[in-house]
Amino acid sequence: MEHLELFFKSIFIDNMVFAVFLGMCSYLAVSKKVATAVGLGAAVIFVLAITVPLNWLLDQYLLQPGALSWLGEGYEDYDLSFLSFIMFIATIATMVQLVEIVVEKFSPSLYNSLGIFLPLIAVNCAILGGSLFMQSREIETLGLAFNYGIGSGIGWFLAILAIAAIREKIRYSNVPAPLRGLGITFIITGLMGIGFLSFGGMLTGGEEEKKPAKETAIEVESIETEAAKELADNTKIVE
Repeated sequence: MEHLELFFKSIFIDNMVFAVFLGMCSYLAVSKKVATAVGLGAAVIFVLAITVPLNWLLDQYLLQPGALSWLGEGYEDYDLSFLSFIMFIATIATMVQLVEIVVEKFSPSLYNSLGIFLPLIAVNCAILGGSLFMQSREIETLGLAFNYGIGSGIGWFLAILAIAAIREKIRYSNVPAPLRGLGITFIITGLMGIGFLSFGGMLTGGEEEKKPAKETAIEVESIETEAAKELADNTKIVE
């Protein structure tokens, strides 16, 4: 249940675009066509699925205070947390370079359509945000880190796919002139963000256990008895 909850929460509730507005540059620039949006979204899923677990390992066994204790005595006092940003970005840049090489090799048309935004995944706020959120939320296991990376990537993919499909249909709509282009795109993004907020209560119910009816009846009876005793004592004082 923990894996399932984290997966759905990272997709719908903590969506990178609609909840924290990360990765908006490529979200707005590469969402004019569905085919291009699908290619970039798949690349983001792959990069997040690889970099979040790798950065979890770096954080657990290298960067946290005392993480070097596995090297032996005398290393438990070292704190390399100040290197977090550098190490995370280096890992992300390496994976993005790998994705760029693969896409250019097997899909030159997609590589040309993505243009500069494919290498810019390395500085995409959503990619770095996935690793930083993993660190700040203190995800406990490598499996959960991989789950969070996949879920965050799918959430970003759904966001850019949805806006790309809507923008393709909007071309045939009578949009007022001042709102054409990014204006109507921002409005639609806001409305979609409100829609995704409705998922906020999806995983919050059922936390409190319902008490059996017998226990409730006993509690009510005890409260009534105490109230009757208090009333009797107050009557004696008045007399």
